[in-house]
Amino acid sequence: MIAVAINTLTVIVGAIAGNILHSRIGEDYQQVIYKAIGVFTLLIGIQMGLEGISVYVAIALVIGGLAGTYMDIEGAIYSWGDKLKKKFSKKNDTTFAQGFLDASILFCVGPMTILGAFKSGAMGDHTLLLTKSMMDGFMALLLSSALGIGVAFSAIVVLIYQGALVMLASLLGNIENPVLISLISGTGGAIVIMIALSLLGICKIKTGNFFPALLVVLAFLPVA
Repeated sequence: MIAVAINTLTVIVGAIAGNILHSRIGEDYQQVIYKAIGVFTLLIGIQMGLEGISVYVAIALVIGGLAGTYMDIEGAIYSWGDKLKKKFSKKNDTTFAQGFLDASILFCVGPMTILGAFKSGAMGDHTLLLTKSMMDGFMALLLSSALGIGVAFSAIVVLIYQGALVMLASLLGNIENPVLISLISGTGGAIVIMIALSLLGICKIKTGNFFPALLVVLAFLPVA
């Protein structure tokens, strides 16, 4: 779990540093950072998506999106974010929940999360998660400089989600599979693109509701 702890810490440190910038720069500069992050996130999503384009990803997104909408996952995440905001942030902080939501999803949907956690738990190889930690710390800094301190609290999700994956991997052993990584990458990439479109103001997508697609796509592993 050492790699998970480090990843959690880098998100917190990066977000705190970014929040200091957030409170010291004007609205115009915040918008520049906001759009730059949106473009960068779009590039990440496209890169991930191209590694796993398939009809199974499309089906998983539809089924997962319908299931997530029925369960109102995004609403639940926002509700949790609002509760954290009331305890730890100013009442007029309008971006807290959005920062919490976007960062939580962005740090958890990538194939590096899945593969890194399984390598760490099953093989004791922390290299991939440690690399991801540095990337997440940098992204946390950028996101927090635009969206504020809500990004820091995504570290809770990172700790719980990645910790659970590492413990699961320690029980199952090494199940690294190129097809599995491809499916996760394609689906995760599509969700990251949704985040980017929202950041860029192109369209508002309830990204959190598509999170179940990452589980649905695994059902196609035997036939993919």
